[in-house]
Amino acid sequence: MDPLVAAIDQGTSSTRFLVFNAKTAELMSQHQVEIKQSFPKEGWVEEDPKEIMQSIYECMERTCEKLRLLNIDISNIKALGVTNQRETTLVWDKETGEPLYNAIVWLDLRTQSTVESLINKSPGKSKNHLKHKTGLPISTYFSAVKLRWLLDNVEEVQQAVLSQRALFGTVDSWIIWCLTGGNNGGVHCTDVSNASRTMLFNIHSMDWDPELCRYFDVPMEVLPTVRSSSEIYGWMRSGSLAGVPISGCLGDQSAALVGQMCLREGQSKNTYGTGCFMLRNTGTKPMMSDHGLLTTVAYKLGKDEPACYALEGSVAIAGAVVCWLKDNLGIVQSSSEIEKLAAAAGTSHGCYFVPAFSGLYAPYWEPSARGIICGLTQFTNRNHLAFAALEAVCFQTREILDAMNQDSGVPLTELQVDGGMTSNRLLMQLQADILCIPVVRPTMSETTALGAAMAAGAAEGVGVWSLSPSHLPHVTSEKYEPQINPDESEFRYARWKKAVQRSMNWETNEPCCNTNDPQL
Repeated sequence: MDPLVAAIDQGTSSTRFLVFNAKTAELMSQHQVEIKQSFPKEGWVEEDPKEIMQSIYECMERTCEKLRLLNIDISNIKALGVTNQRETTLVWDKETGEPLYNAIVWLDLRTQSTVESLINKSPGKSKNHLKHKTGLPISTYFSAVKLRWLLDNVEEVQQAVLSQRALFGTVDSWIIWCLTGGNNGGVHCTDVSNASRTMLFNIHSMDWDPELCRYFDVPMEVLPTVRSSSEIYGWMRSGSLAGVPISGCLGDQSAALVGQMCLREGQSKNTYGTGCFMLRNTGTKPMMSDHGLLTTVAYKLGKDEPACYALEGSVAIAGAVVCWLKDNLGIVQSSSEIEKLAAAAGTSHGCYFVPAFSGLYAPYWEPSARGIICGLTQFTNRNHLAFAALEAVCFQTREILDAMNQDSGVPLTELQVDGGMTSNRLLMQLQADILCIPVVRPTMSETTALGAAMAAGAAEGVGVWSLSPSHLPHVTSEKYEPQINPDESEFRYARWKKAVQRSMNWETNEPCCNTNDPQL
């Protein structure tokens, strides 16, 4: 039997555990559990750290059961990789192992006033004041401002910091700490790809930056040790996989870049999940964007390997717009139904949807924007709205692609895609039409988990997966060619950009005019 490598894929809306053949990259078995999000106040998004861990243990055990039923010996699992929703922020007590507050999810907006005051304090009131070190604008998106909120507002966190019991981490750190023993010797670490999303990490020196920590007033002793994305961090302490090394760690978008085999400079991928994330591998030198993109650490595949960087365009709301149509409006009963509704319309009939539920991310970085649907007439029905929602995902991707082409000076000739939404064939065709270039979708869509498995299997001391170009597995794919006239595509895109302008500067922190209104 060929060696197997497992991956935990802990995303915003679900947790998955997947097991791959290290020689062929074939998916052998998997299990998935949904994760509940809570919205305690408008703009707040939280998850329960204990539920996250419970979902991981459940997925692991159920996948191991499935492998046994297939007569596959789980002792063939030689390593385990972790990939995770990035920027989501946790603080826990290292003595009790208890979380001190819910995980604050990446698209949470409670830090908007903190962000505004930080920008107002910076020279020239620039959101890019820290970009030369972090590659990132000052935004509600990143972990440092979420951690600042926890330090300011949660007494348990303040007390734990004072008594030196507090540990901070993104989701990867929490998972690895728990799996390697928790308060009984758990390893407190993160990898470079996750660290580079905190605003506390210097992407040039590749370590926590004392000046950035002072800027956000974050005590450095709560931070995890930064490691490469492919090395043995520790070993599983319990369950069916006790003793298996945990040897790969990548933020989900970096993992998808690796899983799509985009290991050469210039290669790009777009992932369609809760949000939408396009990354372009820029090699061993960080490229700063002049067009609203992020510069991020893509991966460092081994202790002695060089770090590789990426330009990234992040869209907050992609798949989440389908959930909104289902859960908030009741327009669809299941996520898969949106394709049927949109196909029945075949057009948005002049209706444009800007889903700025968490403000606008790239290329605008405008937290004051809010969602808007415009161009409605008496003729508009739910089918048109479904079509407009899918089109919005494609238009947002087009904005990112345009920015990426301008920054790199080398236009992309086709786009590699992955993630849950790519099973929607209408969406994929729409995307090709709106970009005016082919869209290529791998047949095996679990590329995020595959990337984490590749990093884990290739780690020194494991060595069951080769990342050399000649050994990379061949992945079969499906190609969508553009089918509409480019002029029509440009017209629709221009109308959508007009709608984006209307969504701007909606929510401000100015005092309300009518204090008697209970809604204000």
